[in-house]
Amino acid sequence: MAKHFLEIPGESIFPLDAKEEILEECESFWKQMEQCQSTLKLLETETLTESDAQFSLPVMQMKALRAEYNQWQKRSPEIISTNPDVLFALGKKELQKVKNDLEMVLSTVQSKNKNLEEELRREQQWYEEQKQLVDTLSRTEEETKNEVEQLSDKSLNTSAFHEQRKKILKLKRYKKELLTALGKFLEEHFPLPEEAGSAEKKNSYEDPAVELKPLHDILEILIRKLMSTPHEPYVPIDDSFWPPYIELLLRYGIALRHPENPCRIRLEAFHA
Repeated sequence: MAKHFLEIPGESIFPLDAKEEILEECESFWKQMEQCQSTLKLLETETLTESDAQFSLPVMQMKALRAEYNQWQKRSPEIISTNPDVLFALGKKELQKVKNDLEMVLSTVQSKNKNLEEELRREQQWYEEQKQLVDTLSRTEEETKNEVEQLSDKSLNTSAFHEQRKKILKLKRYKKELLTALGKFLEEHFPLPEEAGSAEKKNSYEDPAVELKPLHDILEILIRKLMSTPHEPYVPIDDSFWPPYIELLLRYGIALRHPENPCRIRLEAFHA
């Protein structure tokens, strides 16, 4: 005689006898739960004195929970059923669940490993590029250092060094001649402020507080400032700068005022 099988959720198939056995055990557990609930209801309906009414319910609930806790501590795990078909089906279902969980964990770990491998590959590539760059710079530095040393040694023992030195001395003499010519030109056409303004001094009732600078001194200050600090070439105008000289330099484009502070000027960068 063939057995009748009944399909239940979770892709497990139980024999009909095993299904009936599980249902009977569930009904037995349900009856026990109903009896416990009835007992608890009877305890809750007991009459209480007015003085204990405020604390009676929490105390009873605490006692009930403690009793249930002690009961669970004494109990040992019970097998739901001893039917081998039921145990096989439940074990198969539990193993399938564990398998699904492990497959999900494996997929997550594989995805993380893939991302880590990609990041490691990029870091290794960046490291190799930086290493090649450092090696190239080191070789270039070494080659440049050797070339400089060789050129220095050669320049000390060849006539090119002496020729270059002659050119430098010639340029220095030419510079000195230019400065001398410029000084004579300025003394002739732009005399000292005291000499040019002698008539005004005679009419003034007091002498100036500071000594006025000649034009060539002002130009020298502007040139030195431009060459020493080209990023900040402006010079503050004080009382020693004669206003007509400042106006002359500004009018002919030799000097420029600061765009935000009119009391500071700079020399036009003619060499740029």
